[in-house]
Amino acid sequence: MVSLPVMRTFHIHIQGVVQGVGFRPFVFQMARKYAFKGWVSNTLDGVHIEVNGEVEKVRKFLHELINNPPVLAQITGYDLKEVDEKQFENFEIVHSEEGKKPRLLLTPDVKICHNCLRELFDQDDRRYGYPFITCTNCGPRYSIIEKLPYDRPHTTMKEFKMCELCEVEYHDPENRRHFSQTNSCHDCKVAMQLYEKGRFIEDFQDLNYIVEQWKKGGIVAIKGIGGYLLTCDASDPHAVKLLRERKNRPYKPFALMYPSKESIEKDCKLSEDEWRELESVHSPIVLLQLKKEIGNRLALKELNDGLARLGVMIPYTPLLAVLLKIFNAPIVATSGNVTDSAIIYEDDTALSLLSQIADLVLLNNRAIVVPQDDGVVQFSAFSRQKITLRRSRGKAPIYINARLKLPQNIVFSTGSMLKSVFGLLNEGNVYISQYLGNTENYESQEVYEKVFNHLEKIFQPEIDTVITDLHPDYYSTRFGEELVVKYKAALLKVQHHKAHFYAVLGENDLLGSSEKILGVVWDGTGLGEDGNIWGGEFFIYQNRVMKRAAHLPFFPFMLGDKMVREPRLSLLALTWNDPAFEQVVKTKFTETEWRIYHKLLENKPTLMTSSMGRLVDAAASLLFGFDIHRYDAQAAMKFEQEASMYYYKNFPSLSLSYLQRGVPENLTLFLLRKMLYDMKKGEDKAKIAAKFHLSLVSYIKLTAHVLGVKRIAFSGGVFQNALLTDMLHRYLKKDYELFFPLEFSPNDEGIPFGQLMYYVDQTGP
Repeated sequence: MVSLPVMRTFHIHIQGVVQGVGFRPFVFQMARKYAFKGWVSNTLDGVHIEVNGEVEKVRKFLHELINNPPVLAQITGYDLKEVDEKQFENFEIVHSEEGKKPRLLLTPDVKICHNCLRELFDQDDRRYGYPFITCTNCGPRYSIIEKLPYDRPHTTMKEFKMCELCEVEYHDPENRRHFSQTNSCHDCKVAMQLYEKGRFIEDFQDLNYIVEQWKKGGIVAIKGIGGYLLTCDASDPHAVKLLRERKNRPYKPFALMYPSKESIEKDCKLSEDEWRELESVHSPIVLLQLKKEIGNRLALKELNDGLARLGVMIPYTPLLAVLLKIFNAPIVATSGNVTDSAIIYEDDTALSLLSQIADLVLLNNRAIVVPQDDGVVQFSAFSRQKITLRRSRGKAPIYINARLKLPQNIVFSTGSMLKSVFGLLNEGNVYISQYLGNTENYESQEVYEKVFNHLEKIFQPEIDTVITDLHPDYYSTRFGEELVVKYKAALLKVQHHKAHFYAVLGENDLLGSSEKILGVVWDGTGLGEDGNIWGGEFFIYQNRVMKRAAHLPFFPFMLGDKMVREPRLSLLALTWNDPAFEQVVKTKFTETEWRIYHKLLENKPTLMTSSMGRLVDAAASLLFGFDIHRYDAQAAMKFEQEASMYYYKNFPSLSLSYLQRGVPENLTLFLLRKMLYDMKKGEDKAKIAAKFHLSLVSYIKLTAHVLGVKRIAFSGGVFQNALLTDMLHRYLKKDYELFFPLEFSPNDEGIPFGQLMYYVDQTGP
């Protein structure tokens, strides 16, 4: 007698990014392959599956689910257990569970996939030219979610009733639009509207008209996934100048959107890793090296303030893909906002504010729940180190690192001020918000609060701990203190630069390290534990203890934010009592300014700083006359560019560094004196700039040697400098293990993650 295999019932629970990515249809098809009966469902803590089957066959089924999931899925955990025997007639997708508190990872917005792009331009396809084509593998997610689980009634797509054909696709397990919550077509469309000079067209369809306006020099505001973009012809200097004037952005470089890889390569050098980043599902802006001769294809003088790199992206929505295909040339594509404010995403606000900047406003009737700017990354030229400058659309609000052991507590981290981002540790999941603007501005404060309220509504977190910066006047600090009262939560305050260091430790799986790690945290401004402004810091971390080990010598921090905006003030503060500099520095000020500022310094300001950012500003002012910032970090960017021109042609050794005999007691003044000496000798300024950068590498190497460490981690806004990053790789990697930010920016956007990692570290086993 042949014994039949024992059929038992098993329950599978899969966690991670498993909603809005076609996971249930995928499970359905896999269950068919294995001839299983049972069900799959979205719930508020992931995907649940029950099947009848032999134990080995079920394990094989689970192994295939975990190791070959849909392209957008990210699995963070899974569980298989036997349950009481049940009988199923078939395998089905059942309705999502509601009513409990969500423990899900939200799915980010995703660039249009290759299949949808192919259909978009296929004249035989029923969605040919449909500017809101999507499937389970692409399209908006986070920006349209109102509550969880991720089902159409819980998104802003609930207003759109699917046509008969779309309904068939939606319920067909063999179709890639099975349970695609954004599914629509020409017959049940997301509709566009056009506003032009007081005229409102309710159902606008003529995209050729938009292209014609670009060609005529017009500025067009276009509603995208996370907000509005301001666009114009990138080759038209008049249009670019007009956009700068209306947007109140006179100098800061603009990002460009190109129609294709081939069009980018006409103007920029494009490596394989840069193209992969551009084409990835999050599709950020990538800073690319401009080619020397590009003719008049671009209005370069008006576009990027003479910088050698250009911010480039490709169309990430079907609407933009159609427009760029017709135009077949690059356009300016900059955030729809007034400079330093958050991106505008609500239609009424766009009509009232952007209509003052743009000649036309192209809207659509799919609402955006939360705003998101475009992400920005760059790669260093030599080591190809990826440096995130802004983490936003396509990445936020999730962060996945399977190596991190996270507590189940609910912790909110408020972040900093200038690069505002917040964090939430919610029952074992980490959420880091998108870039929210500069919360010195009221508009950005409103967006900060709205995005928090949105996540609060989704997750209903009972926050038990709030973490803020030490600075009492940050909007984020005050916001956190209000939450402490609201939730009766504990309040922790983490020093700014320690949070920077903790972020790198967390990303690189270094929390709890028993081996000493040197943290080099260099930036412009952060309130220190002694009440001064830190920014040129060295910390030692070992066995969950972090101590400040060294720092740049203190110098006067004068006139608050004015010093941040005017590099000449940093130079003055560093050199005011050294007669050797008077002739050079005095020319940068009026007689009245010179007299007032000297009196201020003679009275010995009580506030001091150790800021490396201010030292870099001073060096840029001294060497190249970059005396007043016209946008954030302009002097540092120009200074880096000049140094790069010499360095990458010559690749000099550390023997060119100014530090050959150890670190002098007054390092800052020493470096500026050396630079002044070389200037008076008539040495090439690009070479002097490179020597300054090499000296910073020597400073790190000498400090690491004195402190007896072999592992070094880097963070802070100064390490957005790609040249400095390359030098660190070239001259330190042989003798030291180096750690850089991976997913997060070294700038203040990484602060909330670092605040959470401080909590994880201090509460860890």
